[in-house]
Amino acid sequence: MAAAGAVRAARRARRGFDIFVADVPWTVSSKELKEYFAQFGAVQRCQLPFDKDTGFHKRFCWIKFSSPEDVQNTLQKDSHILEGSKELNICDSTSCKRTGLPSIQMF
Repeated sequence: MAAAGAVRAARRARRGFDIFVADVPWTVSSKELKEYFAQFGAVQRCQLPFDKDTGFHKRFCWIKFSSPEDVQNTLQKDSHILEGSKELNICDSTSCKRTGLPSIQMF
């Protein structure tokens, strides 16, 4: 039984803890997103998908944190603003379902 618990813990650690970010300004890069979200905790990865036809990113991303506390730190802030006045829409797996935003994909 202890071995099964250790395997589950290792899978959770590898999977990480994610948030979905919508309405990312066109001018913001994945590096800038990582730097911004690093104030809330250790960012493991930023997945910012690009459109093959236009070459622009699709204005949404997933941020992978090291711990659930990092996600909670991010969600506790009332608003997240980049590029001066562009507010980001942010959710975790439960709040995305309530708001109708795309669900978080694990990577």
